[in-house]
Amino acid sequence: MRILLIEDEAKTRQSLQQGLEEENWMVDIATDGETGLEKAINGQYEVIVSDIMMPGMNGLQICQQLRDRGIRTPVLMLSALGETDDKVLGLESGADDYLTKPFEFREFMARVKALNRRQQIRAEFGTKIKIHDLELDTSAKTVRRDGKSINLTPREFALLEFLMRHPGKVLSKTEIAEKVWDLDFDTGTNVIEVYVNYLRNKVDKGFPQKLIHTQFGLGYVFRQPEETP
Repeated sequence: MRILLIEDEAKTRQSLQQGLEEENWMVDIATDGETGLEKAINGQYEVIVSDIMMPGMNGLQICQQLRDRGIRTPVLMLSALGETDDKVLGLESGADDYLTKPFEFREFMARVKALNRRQQIRAEFGTKIKIHDLELDTSAKTVRRDGKSINLTPREFALLEFLMRHPGKVLSKTEIAEKVWDLDFDTGTNVIEVYVNYLRNKVDKGFPQKLIHTQFGLGYVFRQPEETP
């Protein structure tokens, strides 16, 4: 398995490379954003790991350009910035997960493995999901409701896909964080609420039948209009 590590800090880069190679990963290295982007575009990787703060092109710009090009390789973002707004910004750029420095290598490795595993599982599922009047195509990355196209960010798309793959099931914020972002849930952050609200404004607003519901104290559930709690 091959991974791209984009990191300008020598100590962090060398430590992660050594650990990954001990886990039998083939590691390609980039020490700046421009080189990292070039390798990410031209190489074949199971996972890309990128620091955010780098001279020149930063990790957010790398991820955004990859997604704009249609490259869907899972991206794990590394940053010393751990506030909710920082995480939202990183995830909005198209990253699949966000890990705050400093961290233990075993947590880093668990995140990498989870991203790789989730990508493999996703490939095994069908590419189209339709519930009520909402259609989601995981291959084309499109969403339509009642025939109308809905534009979602990569993170909103991932959240909607997760909800639609578990219709009628109440999903806790912890489960959503772990399954959609591979984040350890922090009760002091409102990242999940922020994204659920983003999604509701795009998927439910303007439609008489609401599909995304809150189960107070429990989490969220995607429910067809004819279902009852």
